[in-house]
Amino acid sequence: MTRLLVLGGTGWLGREVAAQAVTAGMDVTCLARGDSGNTPAGARFLPADRTQVGAYDEAAAEDWDAVLDLIWQPGMVSSALAALSTRAAHWVYVSSGSVYADTGTPGADESATVVTPLAADSATMEEYGPAKARCEQLVRGAMGERCVLGRAGLIGGPGDGSDRFGYWVSRFALAADEPVLVPDSPRLSTQTIDVRDLAAFLVDACAEGHQGAVNLVGECRDLAEVLALAADAAGFTGEQVPASPAWLEEHEVQPWAGPRSLPLWLPLPEYAGFGARADGRARAMGLARRPLESTLADTLVDERSRGLSRARRAGLDRADELALIAEALRG
Repeated sequence: MTRLLVLGGTGWLGREVAAQAVTAGMDVTCLARGDSGNTPAGARFLPADRTQVGAYDEAAAEDWDAVLDLIWQPGMVSSALAALSTRAAHWVYVSSGSVYADTGTPGADESATVVTPLAADSATMEEYGPAKARCEQLVRGAMGERCVLGRAGLIGGPGDGSDRFGYWVSRFALAADEPVLVPDSPRLSTQTIDVRDLAAFLVDACAEGHQGAVNLVGECRDLAEVLALAADAAGFTGEQVPASPAWLEEHEVQPWAGPRSLPLWLPLPEYAGFGARADGRARAMGLARRPLESTLADTLVDERSRGLSRARRAGLDRADELALIAEALRG
C-alpha cells in the first residue's frame, strides 16, 4: 500500500488529491493547520504549522512512498525538504505554468525557458512565478530524479474559490435573457483543467513515480468557444455584447482575475501562448480529461449552491456590468 504524505490536504486541490488517494486505496496523511477545512474521510490528519520550528518532526519519524506539496513559498518548501527528503521515496510538487518566461509562443513545451527563480524565502503574489520556479529548483536539488514537477495551468471545476472559471457560466445563468459583456478576443486560446482530473493525475504520479517537469493543462479551446459552451450550459438566451481589449482597458476593466475583471481574458499578442502550451508529455503519462461541457455543468451546480449574485473575487459586479453594457451599446 502506497504511503502518501500530503503537505496540505484541507484546501481545494489538496483535499481533492487526498480524497482520490484514499479512494485509490492509499494510506494518506495530511499535514496541515486545518484552517482551510477538514481532511477527507479516511485520511489521517497531522496538525502542524509549517511556519514553525518542528512542524515536520512527527512526519519525519516515518517513511513515505511519496510526499506531495502544493505550497508556493520557497522557505516552506526548503524546510519540508530538509526534514523529509531522506524519508521520502518520491516527491510530487504542484508547480505552475507561471514559471515560464515566455507567454507569447503557442505550443511551447516543458523545455521552454523558466523565469529567474526568486532568491528570497518568502514571496508576494506579484512574485508568484519566480517563487514557484525557486520551489522547483529546491525540489530538484534535494530529490534529483525522484520527483515530478506538475506545472498546472488554470484549474476549474466545483469548489473553485478564485471565481475565475466559474464566472462565465454563473454570469450567463444570472443574466438569463439579459445581456452579458464579453471580451472581443476570438483568437485567444484557453486551457482550463478540471480539478478532479488534475488530482487524478497527481495521485497516479505518487503511485507510479513519474519524473521531471510536465505541463498539466486543459484541452486548448478558444475563449469564444468557451463562452459559447458556458452560455449553452446556463441556458442563456440574451445577447453577448463584445467589447474590444482597448475599450475594456480604457474603462479600467482588468484581464484574467481580480476585482472588476473579465476572467480568462488576456491581452494579445503577449499572452498568445499562456493558454496554448503543449500537453503531449502529460497525455503520454496518462492525463485523462473530461469534456469541458461536463466541467461547466458541474461548475454551474456548485455556483448555484453558493449564490449566483454573491460577491466574487473575480469578475464584474452585475450593476457595474450593466452600466458598462449601456455605454458600449451607445457606441
